[in-house]
Amino acid sequence: MANAKNTTTKTTKRSTKKTAKRNLAPNKLVMLVTVVNRQKAEYYLDLLQDFNANLQLDISAFGTAPKLLGLLEGDIEKQVIFSVIRQDVAKKALETLEEKFKTIRNGKGIAFTVPLSSTIGVAIYQFLSNAM
Repeated sequence: MANAKNTTTKTTKRSTKKTAKRNLAPNKLVMLVTVVNRQKAEYYLDLLQDFNANLQLDISAFGTAPKLLGLLEGDIEKQVIFSVIRQDVAKKALETLEEKFKTIRNGKGIAFTVPLSSTIGVAIYQFLSNAM
């Protein structure tokens, strides 16, 4: 009788560990969009690397309103940076960007996030979330 109970207990513990691994939800991803002056784009690209942005795309753009609410004064040549980051670090990234927008000379900009609802394939998700 004692041997049968021990076998049952071991099986239950093993299945609990497997179930716990399956119940872990993956980190959600967001697209961080940052619009900055073109001369400061390299600085912001490097800054966003600190938040494990494995995929970044920067696109040259022109502002249509050089003095839009005082946010993007000066040069109308802009750079739009698209970065994929994990949702759990998005708040810290936005706070860091906000602080840099206030303190860096000609470093003003706009940043916001857009949630991503899905990715195609586990390998792509692992790459984007830096979980490899």
